[in-house]
Amino acid sequence: MTLEEQRSGEVADMAAPTTLTRASFKTPKAAAVAGIIFSTLLIGIFWLFRASVPADPTAPGAWLYSNRSSIALALNLVPIAGVAFLWFIGVLRDRLGELEDRFFATIFFGSGVLFLALLFSAAAIIGALIVTAEADGSQAIVDSAVLHFGRAIAHTVVNVYLMKMCVVFMFSTSVIALRTGLASRWLGFAGLVLALAIILFGSLFDGALFAFPLWALVLNANLLARQQSASIA
Repeated sequence: MTLEEQRSGEVADMAAPTTLTRASFKTPKAAAVAGIIFSTLLIGIFWLFRASVPADPTAPGAWLYSNRSSIALALNLVPIAGVAFLWFIGVLRDRLGELEDRFFATIFFGSGVLFLALLFSAAAIIGALIVTAEADGSQAIVDSAVLHFGRAIAHTVVNVYLMKMCVVFMFSTSVIALRTGLASRWLGFAGLVLALAIILFGSLFDGALFAFPLWALVLNANLLARQQSASIA
């Protein structure tokens, strides 16, 4: 065996594990698991905020002291959910590969990043109010302009801008799923219908924000089930 042949064999042996590892990451299983983690955490985060923070942004701030532990838990879960969501987006795009439509992929990626930015911004505002309340021994913030201003910003960010990014993400993901067959077709159509319903009637229902993580949970469970079926077959 010549020196060149020996080196070629060594390079092939070193590349084999890398190829196998990358192939395993390209399966939808990693994306589905990350998506399920994200969806479950987001449902918990929304529930904790809904139970701890008054829906009316003009309500007094007694909740800053009475519900501080629940709010702190929700705030600590937000970064974990964000990392899981980024993992879901990254692995899903890698899975699509050459099938990825650049137009819808840009909307899919952009809306996902903007959703996270808005979620983090709203969480940071609520966190800042909590820190301010802890530093305020007189509890003057309970009915102050600072509280109402911060709550109004957080309320607007979540119920207007974040909600719209959820709709755009659902729409683009549903179109991608229908075009590529990545998930069941009924889930793609359900996502389109649900996105349209949120745009038209979302402001009429307080629980409309839960529609996005619930749909994402079903979508990722479907991805995982299809992967398991393909592995058995």
